[in-house]
Amino acid sequence: MAAFTKLNGFTEHVAEGVHVLGTHQLMIALTNTDPAAALNASTAACVLANVSEVSYTNLSGGTPRNVTTSTSAQTSGTYKLVCADLLLTATGDVGPFQYVVLYNDTPTSPADPVIGLYNYGSSITLPNGETLNIDFDATNGVLTIA
Repeated sequence: MAAFTKLNGFTEHVAEGVHVLGTHQLMIALTNTDPAAALNASTAACVLANVSEVSYTNLSGGTPRNVTTSTSAQTSGTYKLVCADLLLTATGDVGPFQYVVLYNDTPTSPADPVIGLYNYGSSITLPNGETLNIDFDATNGVLTIA
């Protein structure tokens, strides 16, 4: 999986108490347009509304984009967020998309603040029956804060 890129607004959102990463519902969004410039324009812009999402009509399950937090804890002053891998299954074509955006679905002010993104390097389309494993790093975590 591509490396995780933390967005600038996330840092301020953490400092202002927007995220409770251990209990809030994290989700992924898929886009084929690089959202980094728009999301990094300001802290206020670092929200899902500034991401051009693909259609999720053909993704399996009721809430297939929900991310499960495995652990959210600090050791010796370094916090680590670990999330379980997420398997997406297409029930028809999904995409194309190149970026997987991680956001927090719980806060309402701002609504859906974005944490960061993964860039797969080129566009992906999942045809009917294909799967994509969003492989969150179980050892190093999605992110650390020291």
